[in-house]
Amino acid sequence: MNRSILIVICDFLLVSLVAFSNMNMELDQAPAQPKSTAPKATAGQDMMGSLKMALEDEKQNREKLTTDLQSTKQNLQAQQEALAAREAKIKEYQENLRKTEEQAKQIEQQRTTLSQQFATAQTSLQEVQQKLQSASTENLISKERLESLQNDLKRREEESKTLQARLGEVEKSHQAAVAEKQQLTAQLQVSEAEKRLTRDQVQQLRGEVQSVQQEKAKLQETTVKLADNVGTLAAKSTELTKEIRENRPLAANTIFNEFLTNRISTTFKATRSGVFGRNVDKDKVAQNILFSDGTQVYALFHVEETPLMLWNPGTDWNGFTAVMAHGPVAFSAVRLSFVAQDPRVAVIPIGEPQAKQFGVRIYKAPADPFKFQDAVIVGANEGYYGECKFQIDVNTPQYIKLDRSLLKGLFGKFNPSRGDIVFTKTGEVLGVMVNGEFCALLNKVVASRTIMCGDNIANQQTSQVLAQLYDRVFQMPNRLQ
Repeated sequence: MNRSILIVICDFLLVSLVAFSNMNMELDQAPAQPKSTAPKATAGQDMMGSLKMALEDEKQNREKLTTDLQSTKQNLQAQQEALAAREAKIKEYQENLRKTEEQAKQIEQQRTTLSQQFATAQTSLQEVQQKLQSASTENLISKERLESLQNDLKRREEESKTLQARLGEVEKSHQAAVAEKQQLTAQLQVSEAEKRLTRDQVQQLRGEVQSVQQEKAKLQETTVKLADNVGTLAAKSTELTKEIRENRPLAANTIFNEFLTNRISTTFKATRSGVFGRNVDKDKVAQNILFSDGTQVYALFHVEETPLMLWNPGTDWNGFTAVMAHGPVAFSAVRLSFVAQDPRVAVIPIGEPQAKQFGVRIYKAPADPFKFQDAVIVGANEGYYGECKFQIDVNTPQYIKLDRSLLKGLFGKFNPSRGDIVFTKTGEVLGVMVNGEFCALLNKVVASRTIMCGDNIANQQTSQVLAQLYDRVFQMPNRLQ
């Protein structure tokens, strides 16, 4: 395993241990720090810093290997050029050797010819000497003949000396050619040895180049894997930071302050016919929040926060309007729907573009409503809030029960009642208190009945709608009514 990768893995394990230990300490100490507002992600940053440093080291190693590879390639090119020069010089030596051998052959032929001529001259001289001796002995040769023979002998002796001298010169040339041949042969052997050495060096350099290229390829592959691991760890670090932030319990003060910042005001106005045909108006103003079930944004209410009342017989209303406002932004409601789970919970659907114009937080329901046993109750219209504990009732899975023996009021007269909004410790909306003891959980909103808003709704027979919803509540267990 590459040493740098091993170092990175060790650093990652150490940083992970430190990060998780810090996270556990923060989770243990969170209730004692009510004013903490943001998660600390220094562990994730240290981890990212270490990984970036490791990636930078790998990058520097890769650049160093690239530089070494270029230097090796330059040395290889220089060695190849030197080898080509030596091969050219060897060819030149071989050509000179061939020429010298040809000259030696010619000189050898000349020496052979002169040797034959010298032998012939020696033979002729001997013959003349014999003739002279014979002539002298027999006195048969005349004086002129003797002189002629002597002159001829003298001439042949001179030719013999000349041939002897030429033979000596040829011998010297032959010896010089042999010496030069031996020198060229030695130089050729040296050049051949240098050529073999150069070839070995070239082969070695090629092997080194291949090794460097393979190591560079492995380093690039390792760098890519390390970059992928860095990206994966960064994503996991982001997810871990997000999870820590989402699971970090907030102080009740923080949750209530966010509620005050993000609440909107809804003004209801309902009109019905009274005695002697007079109109009776009923107005109410409710403080509420925006809530999303994942598909639709709603304004959340308890039915008692509206002019409507669930009773049998119900009331026939001639007009019903609702105006939601936050700062300078205001919209009129189109309809009011009653949730099938519990008709006492009412919602007003709002389009997402209109909801964004309010500029407030759109609360969501938690994926796991039982993640925290503690919760925060906010009296939307009364202005109180406090911490409490809830219990799970297996007979009413869509509700959680308030443990009134463990109430901790933090502000105002803390007396939880119907219409209060219940938040998780992470600031998400659990549900609405339907009475003084049970909270209806919010997940998927399904409307059972709907009343359209307008100045003339007499044809909707609201009395029947409200009476049917009352019967639905009356059929619930006594502890939920």
